Amino acid sequence: MLELIALEPVDYLVIGHLARDLTPSGPRLGGTAAYAALTARALGLRVGIVTSVGNDVALDALNGIPMVTIPSQHSTTFENIYHASGRTQLLHQRATPIDLNVTPEVWRRAAILHLGPIADEMSPTLPGGFSASLIGLTAQGWMRAWDESGRVSPKRWDDRQSLQTAGAVVISIEDVGGDMEYVEHLAQYARLLVVTEGAAGCVLYWHGDRRRLRAPQTAEVDATGAGDIFAAAFFIRLYTTRDPWEAARFATLLAAYSVGRPGLEGIPTQKEIQACLVEVLP
Repeated sequence: MLELIALEPVDYLVIGHLARDLTPSGPRLGGTAAYAALTARALGLRVGIVTSVGNDVALDALNGIPMVTIPSQHSTTFENIYHASGRTQLLHQRATPIDLNVTPEVWRRAAILHLGPIADEMSPTLPGGFSASLIGLTAQGWMRAWDESGRVSPKRWDDRQSLQTAGAVVISIEDVGGDMEYVEHLAQYARLLVVTEGAAGCVLYWHGDRRRLRAPQTAEVDATGAGDIFAAAFFIRLYTTRDPWEAARFATLLAAYSVGRPGLEGIPTQKEIQACLVEVLP
C-alpha cells in the first residue's frame, strides 16, 4: 500500500530509487532521487519524490520533501570499492520496481520531470497524463547490468524514443565504459545530450554541435552524487534560461563545489549557488 500524504503541486518531480550506500564510515542515504531533490530544493523549487525504499536507511535528510513511496523489503543497496585502477561497484539489494502510474495527478504537471533510475527500476516510457515542460533523463540506471555476485558493469541502452522525447539526457563517461563512439551514437537521437567526465568537466551535444566545458580544479573529498547534483542543476538552469551552454556552465561549477564534502553534505549552499549564477541576456 502506498504512503498516503497530502500533496501540493511541485515544480520539480524526481522519480527513482533512494539508495542505501555502504561506505567505510557506515551506511548512508544516496541515489539520484536524494541528491537531485535536495539540489532542486536548494535552488528554490518545490520538490516531490516518487520512489521505493525500505526501512533500512534513514531518510532524515529529506525531511520537508513530500514523497510517494512504494514499500519495499530492502532498499537498493550499493557498495563502491576503490582501487588503483578505478572502482568496483556492487549491487547488494534492489528495491521494488516503480510503476510510473502511481505518480499523483497533481505531480504529473510539474514543470520539470526528472527520471533518475539507478538500478533499472522503471520504464523510460511515460504513461499518459504527464505534461512536464522539460523531461530530463539521467539514464545510468538503464545503462547498468550486474552479475550473480552483484558486480555492476556498463550495458548498452539506446531507447531511441526516450532519447528523442526527453528535453535533455545526462549520462557519465563511466556509464558508457569510456566508449565515445557509443556516445556519438546516442547523440544522434537525443535532442540534447550531456556526458559528465568527473574532474574533467562535461561534453555537451546539441544541434549537431559538440562543446567541452572544463571544471575548475578542486580538492576532491568525495565525488559521490556529483553527477546527480550536476544533472539537477543543469535541468533547472536549462528550464530557466533555455540556454544549454549556460546550464552546463552553471552545473559544472556547482558539481565542482560538491566534491569537496562527503555524501549529501555536498548539496549546494546558497553562497555557492550565488557564486555560480550569472546574468543571461535574452
